[in-house]
Amino acid sequence: MRLLKLVPDDTNIPFLKWRNVAIWFSIALIAASIALVAIRGLNFGVDFAGGLMIEARFDKPVELDDLRATVNEAGAGDGNLQTFGDPRTVAIRLPLPEGDDAAVQAVVKQVQGKIEASNPDVEFRRVETVSGKVSNELIRDGALAMLLAMIGISIYIWFRFEWQFGVGALFALVHDVALTMGFFALTQLEFDLNTVAALLTIIGYSLNDTVVVYDRIRENLRKYRKMDMAEILNLSINETLSRTIVTSLSMIIALGTLVLLGGSVLFGFSVAMLLGIVIGTFSSIFVSAPLLLWLGVTPDSFIASEASAEDRLKAKKATERGQV
Repeated sequence: MRLLKLVPDDTNIPFLKWRNVAIWFSIALIAASIALVAIRGLNFGVDFAGGLMIEARFDKPVELDDLRATVNEAGAGDGNLQTFGDPRTVAIRLPLPEGDDAAVQAVVKQVQGKIEASNPDVEFRRVETVSGKVSNELIRDGALAMLLAMIGISIYIWFRFEWQFGVGALFALVHDVALTMGFFALTQLEFDLNTVAALLTIIGYSLNDTVVVYDRIRENLRKYRKMDMAEILNLSINETLSRTIVTSLSMIIALGTLVLLGGSVLFGFSVAMLLGIVIGTFSSIFVSAPLLLWLGVTPDSFIASEASAEDRLKAKKATERGQV
């Protein structure tokens, strides 16, 4: 029985043919994503915005304006309402009342009572409270975690390969994170700690895919000294294409199932991961590898360093033989 191959062994797709279009397209998307985040902002969840959040589920879709008026009648402050996952689930955000837990519980019961009076079919799924101080700390720590992850990864690749590879990997990671955050700014999906976890996972996945391609490029740089650099990059991408497609498809199938069946709690995480896998696969092929050409990498760029390493190894062996 022959094994199924999604990518034939003799595949030779000229990816580098579209490198300029892909790079400038990526730069335009990064700029648009940054603009969206700056202008529209992110729809921070209670984790980051602070306050009181009540998730309500109705038997049929409700008018948000009518529900907002009902919530405001409770006297707990101006409510911010948004559908959450589907039209029948609504996230209700309110300012955090002053006082202890008893004051918070009193406000929750008051708001829930008002909603139940006009919507007997309502089901309250969860209630969350986060203070302003804690939310600010979570924003700072989440941003710091993503920044340190990207910098640490770039430094590792710098030492593992060369500085050009580190710069290429860092740009690819910025590309993946920026586009994902731009998507959340555009759609106004809730951005919470689950989304930060998804972004960190995307960074790890994108790095893994990029390192596989970079490792094959380094091997081919040693094997094909006289081949054109663009041809070496094309060869390396095509040689790892089967692994890239199989891994990405497996993740997409699993995450697509989570998006459809995972429920509202996992919806933001699943969407962020699904989008990140698609973007990360694109950046590994069309961004991180072609950037090496822009950074001046050629087939003989690292010959001197490799030759000196071989000389040191030979000298070490000679010294060991002399000691024996």
